[in-house]
Amino acid sequence: MTYTPPKHIVSAATIVINDNKEILLIKGPRRGWEMPGGQVEEGESLKDAAIRETKEESGIDVEVIKFCGIFQNVNKSICNTLFLAKPVGGELTTSPESIEVGYFPIEQALEMVTIANFRQRIELCLDESCHPFYIGF
Repeated sequence: MTYTPPKHIVSAATIVINDNKEILLIKGPRRGWEMPGGQVEEGESLKDAAIRETKEESGIDVEVIKFCGIFQNVNKSICNTLFLAKPVGGELTTSPESIEVGYFPIEQALEMVTIANFRQRIELCLDESCHPFYIGF
């Protein structure tokens, strides 16, 4: 059987905030510092994908607190869903998708994330007054 990729890509990412008000970031080999996340698999919920991807990329077990919103890349047919989460276990661990992982103060984290669109995602997730949001670009 040949695999036919879906026409749309759906991803789920988490903005993980610990008790010290620090944010969890991973450093990917291609895009630099970003929030953990990745593609939702067939038969998987958005929330479960966010939890799984965070664990795979950072070693941290999280509990999703709330759905924040969606960024849709219209031309590339990509929907990125974003969740606010808190760590509940695990240990910071790198993976093939993350060469560095760590918690950083929010201001510092926003400076470390160099892709503007990713920085905007974090800022919107941290601003509960605008949940849920939909950003099409």
